Amino acid sequence: MQEFRESLLILVSLPIYVIVIGGELLYSYFHQKQYYTGKGILANVYLSALNFSLDILVRGICLFILNYFYQFKFFEIQHVVLYWIVLLFAEDLMYYWLHRVDHYCRFFWAVHVTHHSSEEFNLTVGFRSSVFQPLYRFIYFIPLALCGFRGIDIMFMYAATQIFGILVHTQTIKKLGFLEYIIVTPSHHRVHHGSNVKYLDKNLGMLFIFWDKLFGTFQPEDEKVKYGLTKNIEKHNPLTMVFHEWKNIFIDLKKGRSFKDKILYVFGPPGWSHDGSTKTSNQLRAELKNKTKL
Repeated sequence: MQEFRESLLILVSLPIYVIVIGGELLYSYFHQKQYYTGKGILANVYLSALNFSLDILVRGICLFILNYFYQFKFFEIQHVVLYWIVLLFAEDLMYYWLHRVDHYCRFFWAVHVTHHSSEEFNLTVGFRSSVFQPLYRFIYFIPLALCGFRGIDIMFMYAATQIFGILVHTQTIKKLGFLEYIIVTPSHHRVHHGSNVKYLDKNLGMLFIFWDKLFGTFQPEDEKVKYGLTKNIEKHNPLTMVFHEWKNIFIDLKKGRSFKDKILYVFGPPGWSHDGSTKTSNQLRAELKNKTKL
């Protein structure tokens, strides 16, 4: 059954990816948009291959752990349609919190930053994966197993929503009317990839945008997006793309004067510093707000 579901997802998603990426490439070329570069595509393929390989290696372990917790489930939804509808919403909610922690805890940001390090924004950036995320992602789905959802179903739902998550990495589609209030649209996700101060750590949902509105991380697209990081990496070699933030953490650990400083340099929000030499996204937004008032 698991092999059938995975084969079905591949059969459905591959033609979609070929068509939409091919279409965007042609649109970019003929309209001179310069959305794509060969260097960027190769980097995205490289990071995706690393993530996929690691995902395959640990998938069995993750499934075993989810199934272990499933035997201690508090309840179980018997109605098959309701089961899948609730799982869709519940999985998307847990992904929101996974994504939020990846942005607000530097230890996990060091993993996730590879996805944001591209200064381009196109459909292949959706494949620019957080390489080591498969090592801990399943932890966020353990509550779903305790709520009576089978491990194989949780993993299938995550893979299915990932297809949608890849397709919103585009500049070609503008705003989508009433859908802007319900789902994560390309407009919402362009904001998420912006290094503009007001856009930092916003629009963290995968499928539904109302989680961001509910938990205070929503930001509409209302100014031109500058893609990439607040401080972009200078060397895009294979090791730097994966490990550059880990290197920065070790450098900052030497600056910390106290044990608390060192803990915050690792587990505090990205940008935190004991002397104010670098700032978090919330600190940068507060500064911007104060400047606007003057």
